[in-house]
Amino acid sequence: MSHSFFCPCPRGLEAALAEEIGEIAQHSRTLKVHNQVPGGVHCSGVLADSYRINLHSRIASRVLLRIAHGSYTNENDIYDLALAAPWEEWFDVDHTIRVDLTAIKSPLKSLEFTTLKIKDAVCDRFRDLYSKRPSVNTRTPDMRIVGFLDARTFTLYLDTSGEALFKRGWRQETGDAPLRENLAAGLLRVSGWKPGTVLFDPMCGSGTILVEAAQILSGIPPGARRHFAFEKFHDFNAEEWLAIKGSFKPAPLPTAPSIFGSDISGDMIVMTRNNLHNAGIQFEVPLKQIEAQEVKPPTEQAGILLTNPPYGERIGVRGDRSQEPDEMAASFYSAFSTTLKQRFAGWQVFLFTADLGLPKMLRLKESRKTPFFNGALECRLFRFEMVAGFNRREEAKPKQA
Repeated sequence: MSHSFFCPCPRGLEAALAEEIGEIAQHSRTLKVHNQVPGGVHCSGVLADSYRINLHSRIASRVLLRIAHGSYTNENDIYDLALAAPWEEWFDVDHTIRVDLTAIKSPLKSLEFTTLKIKDAVCDRFRDLYSKRPSVNTRTPDMRIVGFLDARTFTLYLDTSGEALFKRGWRQETGDAPLRENLAAGLLRVSGWKPGTVLFDPMCGSGTILVEAAQILSGIPPGARRHFAFEKFHDFNAEEWLAIKGSFKPAPLPTAPSIFGSDISGDMIVMTRNNLHNAGIQFEVPLKQIEAQEVKPPTEQAGILLTNPPYGERIGVRGDRSQEPDEMAASFYSAFSTTLKQRFAGWQVFLFTADLGLPKMLRLKESRKTPFFNGALECRLFRFEMVAGFNRREEAKPKQA
């Protein structure tokens, strides 16, 4: 039986996710990619295809299985649609539930009230069938029910993932404001990085970009070390799941390092090393404690420099209170720009930031800027081609006498 799925992702990564699901579909006769919409990708396939996407997608936030769809004018219409859905075919009354609702241009006044109506409908259906209703658990539910409203229609989904897919199961430690794993994976794909290309993150923090790249290089699926909600479904096929999970082959260990990282903080270097170990990486990723302004290319071969620069007090020399954050940022980026111009000719530099004035601070002209949203925060991935003599912003020319 074919099902409709919706795979949400960070805004700005829809095309990358569609491309990735298309690659996953090459190993399935039934998985089909349909349209991209802001915030995700629609696709379809048999239930086992949701197993595949959950296991292999690095960019999707979840894999949602469509249960019901219809038009509405008020909350009672939504209650009726949720009440008519065959929840008992998917999970038991003894499973705990959670309901989440998002809306775009919906005329309904209260999303909280509408969410409550959906929860009541699910519970009432079970009570009508079994004289018992499922319990609500907002923190660690067995089943997550997701509703989506636009101006006229309502869709109900059952989450096949459980915990969000960016929670790979390897992260034990984080620094301040860590980059989510699926966003880091999306940045790698958008940058064009592939195994065999040198990758350097000079402000690696807790190592999210490096871990994602190292797992890709190793051939380790992002979902290999975690469990999923679909494992609790009534018609979960454990044999099929084990076959899908066991079908990937780890890549041969690299003979020479191609992924490198550094950070100003020794604590972050230790954290990155631990995270690489927890993620199953069995080859060396050289890491160095050094200020970003002082770095040198880790190899003679030019590659991709991809990093998520820190903000505010995390910039520059830690503990230096003599400068205001704006002055500190200007000073840091001026020095970092000089390093890039003098030492990284031939490299492609990608900086992911919420500071949209970054190119001006670097005195560099970006060759591309890709908009993203990190949650609600508007960001850009700036690309700079480090070609000597051609990447500086135009300086004001002195007037002729």
